[in-house]
Amino acid sequence: MPAATAVAYRLNASTGMHRGDRQYQQDQVDFMAHTRVPGCALAVVADGMGGKSGGRKAADQVIMVARQLYERYVPEKDDASELLTQLVQEAHLMIKLTAITAEEEPHSTIAGFMIGANRQCDIVHAGDSRVYHFRGSELVSRTIDHSYVQRLIDEGQITEEEANAHPQSNLLTGCLGTHQDPPLSVRSLGELEVGDTVLACSDGLWHYFTPKELGAIVHTLPAREATEMLVSKARQRARGGGDNLSLALVSVEPLDR
Repeated sequence: MPAATAVAYRLNASTGMHRGDRQYQQDQVDFMAHTRVPGCALAVVADGMGGKSGGRKAADQVIMVARQLYERYVPEKDDASELLTQLVQEAHLMIKLTAITAEEEPHSTIAGFMIGANRQCDIVHAGDSRVYHFRGSELVSRTIDHSYVQRLIDEGQITEEEANAHPQSNLLTGCLGTHQDPPLSVRSLGELEVGDTVLACSDGLWHYFTPKELGAIVHTLPAREATEMLVSKARQRARGGGDNLSLALVSVEPLDR
């Protein structure tokens, strides 16, 4: 049999952020391309909570720790899941230290993904910020929130649709900076294929979309235009009551596109 030929591809990435209708911006997002190894990247979304300065400080700590760890990361020999685990643990500790000087007790969610040179993708999340994986326009998987309403869904007490309108939809059962240890939800998506898109976003974005809508937008539009469309539609649907929102997405595209 003839040997399989490798498909030439590129990563098309974009990030977006909006304050929504809140007085303060407490979300943070970053997309980091590896400085030495092409095709390797780390994307992180952090949704901070805890007063006008506390939430932003918590989100800042998540991004700062991510940058520091990724600068030292050597794709050829280091393990991606270990880095993501370390990111959760160290950011959690830094946020707890920040609480000493913060106005209120700071917390943060995290949703992130890491792509290696072989297109292997690992993801991490804590709280209700999510990572979605689409193949074309179809949803392959998404993370499951660490939240009170997700627990009610799991127990069969409410539906996904009812959860969106639940009065306690913002209650988290796990995140960074709390007294208890954060959930360590790190897993591999395997090897991404050409036509795949990975999206990390805060609840200020995903709250306004079905997975089918998200898949249609990220599949139909290039990364930058998809980001702009998602932010614009979320703002329209919020009707003046929108939360901070942030997202990072990457699409695996053929080189000839």
